[in-house]
Amino acid sequence: MSEFLTTRELAALLRVKERKVYDLAAEGALPVRRVTGKLLFPRGEIEEWLAAGASGRAPRAETASRPLVVAGGHDPLLEWALRESRCGVAALLDGALDGLERAAAGGCIAAGLHIPEPGGGWNVETVAKQLAGEPIVVIEWAERRRGLMFRKGLPRRIACLADARDLAFQSRQPEAGSELVLSLLLEREGLKREQLRLVPAVERTETDLASAIAAGRADIGLGLEASARQFGLDFAPQIVERFDLVVWRKAYFDPPWQRLMRFCAGETFKERAARFGGYDVSHFGAVRFNAD
Repeated sequence: MSEFLTTRELAALLRVKERKVYDLAAEGALPVRRVTGKLLFPRGEIEEWLAAGASGRAPRAETASRPLVVAGGHDPLLEWALRESRCGVAALLDGALDGLERAAAGGCIAAGLHIPEPGGGWNVETVAKQLAGEPIVVIEWAERRRGLMFRKGLPRRIACLADARDLAFQSRQPEAGSELVLSLLLEREGLKREQLRLVPAVERTETDLASAIAAGRADIGLGLEASARQFGLDFAPQIVERFDLVVWRKAYFDPPWQRLMRFCAGETFKERAARFGGYDVSHFGAVRFNAD
C-alpha cells in the first residue's frame, strides 16, 4: 500500500465528498503534505488522527509533524540566515499567499508574510482570520524598503508608478506579496494594472526580478532595495513594509528554530542586514500576534 492517500482515497475512507477533504485540509484539521500543488495525506498520520477522534481526543493537525520548512514570501536576508545559521530549516519561498496556504495545510513550520491590510497594518488581521484557532505566533522579521527598481541611464526621472506606464514592467507571480503591494500603490495613484506595460513572463523571487531588469529583459519592477543594490540598479523608494514570520508554537521552541533565533540575535546578522541595505531589523523578534 502507498505511504500516502490521495484526496479521492481519503474521501472514500471517511465517506465524505472530496470537497470536504479540501475544506478540512485548508482548516488545518488534517495531517497533509503539499507536493507540486497536489495534496497528499500520510497514511500513518491519518490512522493516528482517526484513532484520536475515536478515543474522544480532539484531533488537530499539530499532532502531526510539520516539515522543517519556512514557506512564504521571498526575502534575501531570511534566505541567507537560514543557510548561515545552519539551523537545518529549509526554505520554500514562493510567495506570501502560497506560504499562508501551506501553513494552513500543515506544509511548513513557519511562513514569511508581507500582506498589506486596511488601515496601514501588515499581516496580523490576515493571520487571525486564515489561521483562526491555530497555535501560532507572529514575530517581526524586519521592515523592508520596497520601491521601483530600474536600469541606470533611463532618459527621464522615475519617481512613481505613473512614470513607468510606457516602460516594460516586470511583475511577480500572483501568490507574491509584492503583487498585493503593487495593487495598493496603484490604487493610491489612481492607476489600474492594465495601464502598466507588463512583461508576459513573471519572476518568482526578489533576486530573479532584479536579475531580469539588470539583464535587460524588462525596464522596471517593484522590488526590494536590497536586491536593487545587489544588481547595481537605480531605486525609487515607494513604501516601507513589515515582513513577519508566522510560526507554529511548538516548532518555535524546538532546537532548529531556536538556533536560527540565536543566530539572528547576534552581530553577524545585523551587519549583514546593513550590508544588504533597505532593512531595519531593530524590532526583530517582536511578537506582533499571539493566538489564544
